Amino acid sequence: MSTALGLIEFKTVPIGIFATDEMIKAAEIKLLFTAPTCPGKYITIISGEVAEVESSVKRGIDVGGTFYIDSSVIPNISESVIPALTGTVNVPDIKAIGVIETIAAVSAITIADVVVKAASVELLEIRLARGLGGKGEIFYTGELGAVEAANRAALDMAEKGNGIVSSTVIARPSPALIEAIA
Repeated sequence: MSTALGLIEFKTVPIGIFATDEMIKAAEIKLLFTAPTCPGKYITIISGEVAEVESSVKRGIDVGGTFYIDSSVIPNISESVIPALTGTVNVPDIKAIGVIETIAAVSAITIADVVVKAASVELLEIRLARGLGGKGEIFYTGELGAVEAANRAALDMAEKGNGIVSSTVIARPSPALIEAIA
């Protein structure tokens, strides 16, 4: 059996809270994160077996109705995504840096999984919506060629409608920049 990550975003906080409760009751999942985000939206992140996560997310969509914004179920989620979400990553040797901004928090997590699976890069952090106007940001590092390859994979995915606003690759970031963002 495979571990999956489920993500769902709602337009309002009360419906987000209600739908999250229904999601927890609908399937055997683990609640990883649930909170209001900018601007007045609500996001929930769960994990568990693929079928359970799919069932739970479907319940959230049904309950959310017109207040549902976006969702994703990511099977075989990279183990590096959750530490990047919680800001508990420690990468002692930061080389090139890639930064991607997404239109929504849900797409940031989906893109982060693609990035880390596409090339030999390490996620530094995934920032979700708070202080970002509802957007998401992904920071990652590795050798320049790997960071460029990860960025290309993310942009290829964006062509399929996954909401990348912008991205950049910094070949040799200054120590001051590394200290400020890592």
